[in-house]
Amino acid sequence: MNEVLRVAMAERGETVESLAHRVGVDPKTAGRWLSSGRVPHPRTRVAVAGVLGREPAELWPEPYRRRDLPWFRPWAELEQDATSIRSYQPLVLPGLVQTEDYARAVLRAGGLSTDEVEQLVVSRLARQAVLDRDPPPQLVIVVDEAVLCRTVGDPEVMARQMGHLADGADREHVQVRVIPADEPWHAGLAGPFMLARLPDGVEVAYLDNQLRGELVTESADVVSLGRRWESVAGKALSARQSISLIREAVKRWI
Repeated sequence: MNEVLRVAMAERGETVESLAHRVGVDPKTAGRWLSSGRVPHPRTRVAVAGVLGREPAELWPEPYRRRDLPWFRPWAELEQDATSIRSYQPLVLPGLVQTEDYARAVLRAGGLSTDEVEQLVVSRLARQAVLDRDPPPQLVIVVDEAVLCRTVGDPEVMARQMGHLADGADREHVQVRVIPADEPWHAGLAGPFMLARLPDGVEVAYLDNQLRGELVTESADVVSLGRRWESVAGKALSARQSISLIREAVKRWI
């Protein structure tokens, strides 16, 4: 429970319904904010804080602790404003759909200290609140089938992660598609990338490598990555076929 938010609402005589009405969101969305780790959109945080007479960082301190790696912060901030996000990953699930244990196992493999891992896990989970934004961004994920088969953590972690992924893919604004393992070499295997469309229609991209990530804003480069996206998406199974494959993976890991 977000105890600070609950107390602030009580002091101002606000219910979930009245607060939702005042900031222009659905009551179900506002209700989620009372759960630990549920963080509203940046502009909504400011609006809620204004209604309750608090600072946004008092109500939701995590986004203001800047725990992301410095070179990742610009993308994380743009991601919160995006109207659509497209992510291709050949080796691991993207952070926006990772469970806590899966994220922890992925980050531990990077040679970080225990404290660094835990800070980044918190940051990664906080990012996922964007999917509960009102309205949420349209998220489309394409992964290679190897992602469903490679052990991250242990079988129990994988079973929970596959179940979480399948449940997430049932959401109206989330689509997960899988490129079959028997698909020959394709353009995406050169490396992971993400594309985000911002409210003004501008598209930006993000590339990751062994050392750090890179925000891509040059229009010609973004267009080039857009063509690569069309290529990898064309290799993937349909959303329905992909969910079926993911649910089969859940059974294999149990």
